[in-house]
Amino acid sequence: MSIRGPAVFTQRYRAFLFDMDGTLLNSIAAAERVWSIWAERHGLEVAAFLATIHGARAIDTITRQALPGVDPEVEAQWITEAEINDVEGVVAIPGAVGFLNSVPGDQWALVTSAPKALALRRLAAAGITPPAVLVTAEDVASGKPDPACYVLGAQRLGVPVQDCLVFEDASVGIRAGEAAGADVLVVTNTHLTPIVTAHACINDYQPLQVLRDAEGTLRLQRLED
Repeated sequence: MSIRGPAVFTQRYRAFLFDMDGTLLNSIAAAERVWSIWAERHGLEVAAFLATIHGARAIDTITRQALPGVDPEVEAQWITEAEINDVEGVVAIPGAVGFLNSVPGDQWALVTSAPKALALRRLAAAGITPPAVLVTAEDVASGKPDPACYVLGAQRLGVPVQDCLVFEDASVGIRAGEAAGADVLVVTNTHLTPIVTAHACINDYQPLQVLRDAEGTLRLQRLED
C-alpha cells in the first residue's frame, strides 16, 4: 500500500511519473472551449458535463455518455484534432519547467490520458521538453483510473511502480496511482475548490527541489526545509 501525507518528502524514489494536464501544465481553458462545443452539439448540459472531463481519455468520457448513434472513436478523434488546433492559454504550472529540468531524464516519464499528438502539442505550447518515456492514450486499453498506464510508465523506465512517485491532479489519476501501488503527490494549482485527499499536496513546483543520492534515488525537498 502506498504511503500517505508528508512522508513522500522523506521517501526515496527510483523515478517520478507525471500526469500532464493540470499537473505539469494548465490547459483547462482550451479543453473546455472544445468540449463545450461538443457538449452543445449533443444536447448536454455544458457546465455539468465539463465537470466530468478532466483526467480521463476522450474516448472514455464520450463512451460514458452512452449517446444513441454516437461512435466514440470518431468523436474522440474530432476532439483530439480540435484540441491540437487550440492551445491558446496553455501554460506550464509555475516552477514545472525548472523542476523537470533538474530531474535526470532517465528517471521520469509522462503518463497522460491525452493522445500522443495532443500531448506533444501542449507540451510545446507550455515550453516543456518531452521526456524520453511517454505513455499516452493509445498505449493502454483502459484509461485512468485503471492503473495500467502508471504500471507501463514504470516498466518503460525499468523500475518497479512501487518505487515511483506519481504526480497527479485529478481524482481518476490519483486513483490510478493508488491502484498501481505508487505513492502520490497531488498538484492543486488548477483546482477551483479544495480537494479532499489523504495525500500530500503542492500548489506548484516553485518551493520544490529534487535531490539525488549516490545510489541514484530521488528525494523531494521543500526549499524552506
